[in-house]
Amino acid sequence: MSDKKAKSGKRKLLLPIILVVTLVACSVAGYIVWRMKSTSADAAQAHKPEPPPAPVFFAMDTFTVNLINPDNDPDRVLYVGFTLRLPDEETRRRMNDFLPEVRSRLLLLLSRQNAASLANEQGKQALVSEIKAVLAPPLVPGQPQQVVSDVLFTAFILR
Repeated sequence: MSDKKAKSGKRKLLLPIILVVTLVACSVAGYIVWRMKSTSADAAQAHKPEPPPAPVFFAMDTFTVNLINPDNDPDRVLYVGFTLRLPDEETRRRMNDFLPEVRSRLLLLLSRQNAASLANEQGKQALVSEIKAVLAPPLVPGQPQQVVSDVLFTAFILR
């Protein structure tokens, strides 16, 4: 009889121990799954690239200038409009504040152009580089250099 009581006592003790071990194992497994999900979500957010900043554009009024040509024909005219892509709002504000200086530089540059060179793609690309170069120096002493990211033509008529 004492053997039966001992076996019965062990069985009574074995059932709560199995339940506690099962509960602990499930808790650890749940914690591991939760931790893996939160780590992968954090990693996905960390590797997600930041969207690029919105572009800053500065639309210029159109320019109409007489062009240099070998025949000294005064009827050679360039009608050009373009928009400047700028790196930041501060540069756009500076360009707008000193717009007469910017327009003067551009008019002087455009009036020096040769009609024959602007007739092909390479001439237009060279003009883009020249526009960037003429706008690069500070507008007034003490200001930083101007940076023009790109020049986008909106009108280009060579007549």
